[in-house]
Amino acid sequence: MAEIDKEAVVAVLNRILEAELAGVVRYTHYSFLVFGFGRIPIVSWLNAQADESLLHARQAGEWITTLGAYPSLGIGSLLDSHQHDVGAILRESLEAEGKALGLYRELLARVEGRSVALEEFSRQMIHAEELHLAEVDKMLRKPGDLQSVAPREI
Repeated sequence: MAEIDKEAVVAVLNRILEAELAGVVRYTHYSFLVFGFGRIPIVSWLNAQADESLLHARQAGEWITTLGAYPSLGIGSLLDSHQHDVGAILRESLEAEGKALGLYRELLARVEGRSVALEEFSRQMIHAEELHLAEVDKMLRKPGDLQSVAPREI
């Protein structure tokens, strides 16, 4: 196996760490802003997404230190349209998760054929993000609608 470009891989992992930490903040913030009859299950789902983002951030941070580097203290961009109906929240989530998916794909491209463990981590995260995007896409559809609302293919 060829060696990984540690500096480039750590840079991507730090961007992943920052994006996932932003997800923790974003989903937690969203959970405060849901009102109405469907509040309890939606808040529960948002809190579960925040927990998952924290898990992903921890995993990225562990990989950074495993590679002998320093994890970023930064946080990724926080999208906020200030439109807090559930549809707007889900559309913002779709956009942010799409960007995270792109980061995991970039990581895979940098480690594929070079590190089995990092390659497997990347693939697992891509799998999780693709399923999440598909779930959000389905949540945004009107009942009975089979057509995806996602702006691009998952």
